[in-house]
Amino acid sequence: MSKISITAVMLSFCISALAGPILIPFLRKVKCGQTVRDDGPAAHLKKSGTPTMGGILILASVLATSVAFMEDYPRIAPVLILTVGFGLVGLMDDYIKVVCRRSMGLSPWQKLFGQLAVTGIFAWYLVRCTDVSLAMKIPWMPGKYLDFGIWNIPILFFIVLGTANGTNFTDGLDGLAGSVTLMVAVFFSVVSIGTAAGIEPLTCAVAGALMGFLLFNVHPAEVFMGDTGSLALGGFVAGCAYVMQMPLYIAIVGVIYLIEVCSVILQVGYFKLSGGRRILKMAPLHHHFELSGWSETRITALFTIITALMCLLAFRALG
Repeated sequence: MSKISITAVMLSFCISALAGPILIPFLRKVKCGQTVRDDGPAAHLKKSGTPTMGGILILASVLATSVAFMEDYPRIAPVLILTVGFGLVGLMDDYIKVVCRRSMGLSPWQKLFGQLAVTGIFAWYLVRCTDVSLAMKIPWMPGKYLDFGIWNIPILFFIVLGTANGTNFTDGLDGLAGSVTLMVAVFFSVVSIGTAAGIEPLTCAVAGALMGFLLFNVHPAEVFMGDTGSLALGGFVAGCAYVMQMPLYIAIVGVIYLIEVCSVILQVGYFKLSGGRRILKMAPLHHHFELSGWSETRITALFTIITALMCLLAFRALG
């Protein structure tokens, strides 16, 4: 591991860990408390009032660390555009929910427009300002790429939005989204270093920021990341994958995101088609396990272990 990568991890971790005791009391003071759904697991009702918007810790740590390496690592820029852009969309949504006291936050159409705008800027920058190809590496087929030609951009939008919202759905238990994405960040860091992709200062910064954030977010959580953090992390995962021509690998390392978003789609679809019946006790999937008697820590551990194993599988798929 290079000195730069180690520096990025340590710097980002220190910023996140040291800023936490400052930001959390501030969020509590300005009453940025989470509103818990009445129809959710009963155990979550005691979380009502826990400060949210803690994703600011992650964003600030990553941004401050990445900027320090930007000049020597220009490929950081497009990933940072997607990470910070989605984080700002999430921040606006969180702000409206907890500060303006509008429970729905941004409307679905407003949130979609914001995500489309950020993705559009990312796509433009990637195509016009970098030498990164939109052709995708095919797992288990070294040297082989999948190129959809004129469909590359629409597919990019689909993958980026799907990944970001899958990560958003995963953020429902203490430490879950942070722990799962930490594994993914480590995977991208190792691949970036090994292939000289040039984004390891950013991937390592995310890993460090998440380790610092998890000090305050593991069960019982002192702060939640909110959409500020979960959407930013989704943007990070998609951005890294595209800069390294690895969007197909998201289905492997991000299998938890995929399962979570699919569980919601299946639940809603079946509910409408069957006239009110459900496949799961509650969606996303982690809530189904909760209502089946599993503890939050057990679910988080299981999903994190699955992600770690899938990251190992993805290493094997690189050949």
